[in-house]
Amino acid sequence: MTVTDLSPRPGPPALVLVAHGSRDPRALSTVRALMDRVRALRPGLPVHLGHIELNEPLLPDTLAALGDTEAVLVPLLLGRGYHVKRDIPETAAEAGARTRVAAPLGPHPLLADTLHARLLEAGWRPRPASAVVLAAAGSRDPDARVDTNRMADLLATRLGVPVLPAYASAATPTVPDAITALRARGRRHIAVASYFTAPGRFATECAAHAPWIASAPLGAHDAMAELILHRYEQALGTPVTAAA
Repeated sequence: MTVTDLSPRPGPPALVLVAHGSRDPRALSTVRALMDRVRALRPGLPVHLGHIELNEPLLPDTLAALGDTEAVLVPLLLGRGYHVKRDIPETAAEAGARTRVAAPLGPHPLLADTLHARLLEAGWRPRPASAVVLAAAGSRDPDARVDTNRMADLLATRLGVPVLPAYASAATPTVPDAITALRARGRRHIAVASYFTAPGRFATECAAHAPWIASAPLGAHDAMAELILHRYEQALGTPVTAAA
């Protein structure tokens, strides 16, 4: 006689989106909209939100609420830096939940897809002597610069025009300096691509320097939701970190 196992099956590990946090209220609404996109793509997957600073829920509170539940933390950050290398892993290690930390979102071709879509929304059309400044937050970590340079290369391949990375803080060149450098190369139609997950002060300041058009931040785009799930799946193959 065949015995059917009626014991409940364990569900998938929870996905915790780790946002930086911002004083700009548009950032929180954007991250929540992105979370809704992820849930729509993967019904049945528990999706939660935790912030590094400035907004609630804070990441430690989100992890505390999960108890000993297994979770994958996906940083809504676009490259390696202090938060990815130190803040998030240390917070995860101190939590009671069994956690894995996924790679940051960038660089990745799906981000090039999103950047291209946002530029098209802003009015991008290939023109003679056009170019793009990829405006990023900036970091003192050299790995973050490597990641942004790689993303600029991916976008340049996608658009077929030069793309020069620039930074709002902590790194050079600035957006105005990048625009000046492109003009010196004979580029007359220069767009600013906002390489930020959500609206905020840096994104607003960078867009204000645009001599032609500036795209909106990456935001709640379907390709962003797909990338989040891709990072989640990648992380499932890595070891779990248990509480100390």
